[in-house]
Amino acid sequence: MKKLTIATRASQLALWQAYHIKARIEKAHPEISVELEEITSRGDKILDRPLALVGGKGHFTKELEDEMLAGRADLAVHSLKDVPTFIPEGLELAAITERQDQSDVFLSHRYTSLEELPEGAVVGTTSLRRRMQLLQRRPDLQVKDLRGNVNTRLRKLAEGQYDAIILAYIGLVRLDLLKQIPYVQKLEWMIPPMGQAALGIEIVTGNETVRQIAMELDDPVTHLCTDIEREFVSAVGAGCSAPVAVNARLIDGELDLRAMLGYPDGSKVLYEELLLPLEEAEGSGGRLAQKMIDDGALELLAEAEKLAFKDERPERL
Repeated sequence: MKKLTIATRASQLALWQAYHIKARIEKAHPEISVELEEITSRGDKILDRPLALVGGKGHFTKELEDEMLAGRADLAVHSLKDVPTFIPEGLELAAITERQDQSDVFLSHRYTSLEELPEGAVVGTTSLRRRMQLLQRRPDLQVKDLRGNVNTRLRKLAEGQYDAIILAYIGLVRLDLLKQIPYVQKLEWMIPPMGQAALGIEIVTGNETVRQIAMELDDPVTHLCTDIEREFVSAVGAGCSAPVAVNARLIDGELDLRAMLGYPDGSKVLYEELLLPLEEAEGSGGRLAQKMIDDGALELLAEAEKLAFKDERPERL
């Protein structure tokens, strides 16, 4: 194989991720020329409303998958949190890179921490998962939609449109943007979404050469933990935009699995945690999901969907 083409979103963070994978492949295989195919995804085009209102799944992955299925790319690099649990026929999620810091982070130009925010302060995030957990802890806050790429979101914060915003820590580190923000606080208590801070390498099924190259990028521990998270999300039938948080970690040889789901306003939530020996990890995502389903998770999520961004939905005539 002389040339390998990587499909990637054209956003600044996605390009950082794609160039990172490109460099790793070229270092391991100097005989291969690696090129990037930059694509603007549907999720990058829809900036006038929250994606949870748009419907469907794969807002950040479909165009990249279409490029591979059309034979114009050999693999795609995704933020794993954006990859739906259903992979189209003809493609496979071959590798998952080692996970980095999964924290969500509080950013502000005026207040040093979430605790210091005054009653009624405006916090920006589009994530229903973050909204749910913020409002459960601070129901007095106003949580407002925040779209755009990372730089756009930071500009809106600097302009004073929000008292604070919540973003993923790892993206800010990768783009070296934290130094722009006076006040930064990691929200260690906030449960991340499935796959946060890991990259998913998707390939065309049947290409054994590309599969072998992809597998060299795989981290077994991260793959195990994120498979459990994805199993949980699949079992409860939640999309990437749903108010669902799930995180699996290996701590001292044991699996710690936490999950939370509920109303976007935090007024009603389900929370469960499992601590298991590593040998019992297989299938634990499904088992935890079933426990929460037995406790009413599906009904709760159905009602949560009706409540999500209800003030932004147009009234029927």
